[in-house]
Amino acid sequence: MEDLKHSETWRVFRIQSELVEGFETLNNIEPAVSIFGSSRMKPGSLYYDKAVELGRKLSDAGFNIITGGGPGIMEGANKGAYEGKSKSIGLNIEIPEEQIPNKYQDINLCFKYFFIRKLMFVKYAMAFIIFPGGFGTMDELFEALTLSQTKRIGVFPIILFGEDYWKGLIEWLKSTLIPNNTLSPGDLGLISLVDEVNEVCQILDKYKKAFKTQLP
Repeated sequence: MEDLKHSETWRVFRIQSELVEGFETLNNIEPAVSIFGSSRMKPGSLYYDKAVELGRKLSDAGFNIITGGGPGIMEGANKGAYEGKSKSIGLNIEIPEEQIPNKYQDINLCFKYFFIRKLMFVKYAMAFIIFPGGFGTMDELFEALTLSQTKRIGVFPIILFGEDYWKGLIEWLKSTLIPNNTLSPGDLGLISLVDEVNEVCQILDKYKKAFKTQLP
């Protein structure tokens, strides 16, 4: 007989336990913002420092900050939030190249399954802020865009931080997808492209009345 811990049934139990732990731990963290970006950005680099600044400013404004809990941009945003007035939250993931949780977390969860972790990012955030990053960052970006485009989530600011980094992607969407009718011109309205921390704050201030939780 197959060992239960190596069976598909055991996998269901593990999935269930991660869902329950996530829901119970994050149940009261609103309002919150999810911030994404590369784990390879080092302290002292432009975008790392901007992430620290943004995390601190949003934390002081009453937003809890959610990241993937690792190094780079995630660490920067957590650090800023940790030094601010609100909660700093890390949703870590078990991967072959072990991700070491950064030390700037008030709440620290670890997931085996990406899809559960991604659910937590969306369920408890009122906005996504996407710093420069690689495949993982773009995965989160396009997941949010798909959910918003298909109206699976409500009003949901999706903010790209770093014009120089993201402008090539935006131009490609305009020059390739729209002419081929695989994307509607209006879909680009789901994305905000910014270069400064204050621009992010202005966008969130504009949208805050659409959410049940009112900011102080």
